[in-house]
Amino acid sequence: MVAKQKTLRDAFYETLKDVYYAERQSVRALKKAAKSAQHEELRQAFETHAEESATQVERIQQVFDIIGKPARGKTCEAMQGLTSEMEEDLEDFGDGPAADAVLAASAQALEHYEIARYGTLKTWALQLGHEDAARLLDETLQEEKKADQLLTGLAERLNAEGVEDGESASGTSRSQPSKSGSPKSGKAA
Repeated sequence: MVAKQKTLRDAFYETLKDVYYAERQSVRALKKAAKSAQHEELRQAFETHAEESATQVERIQQVFDIIGKPARGKTCEAMQGLTSEMEEDLEDFGDGPAADAVLAASAQALEHYEIARYGTLKTWALQLGHEDAARLLDETLQEEKKADQLLTGLAERLNAEGVEDGESASGTSRSQPSKSGSPKSGKAA
């Protein structure tokens, strides 16, 4: 028996299931990131976007209704990898001076994945004649881009603060004065 050829309609549905799973994982990851963030503005950004992401999940459910398919997720390996990496970063950097900068970078990776997926889904929805679905997907796409811009601005400030808190621009530790008052060279005498 010959397998049925998959169509763009099939790709749209499969990708929608993927992003449905991914968005629900993103809500969990953002809530966890908010609890770990030390910088108040970053914590607030995570909390706000977690709420926004919960609304995005509802929009995806509406898209499933529009195309007449059940709202089901399928495991998104990419999102599992990104959230796993975020958890690893939280463990590795804890409450150190670079923790928030690394946390913001991990969150941006989530956003970039979602931006790519929503852009694709919007385009496919239009090609398949699902204008209402495309409008909903575009609304989410614009929110994801806005969240990414906010994270970029925060990351730039957090990165600068991390440099000010003990690292030079080249990534090496600043020289610390020795007990005699002269800077340590880092080399054995």
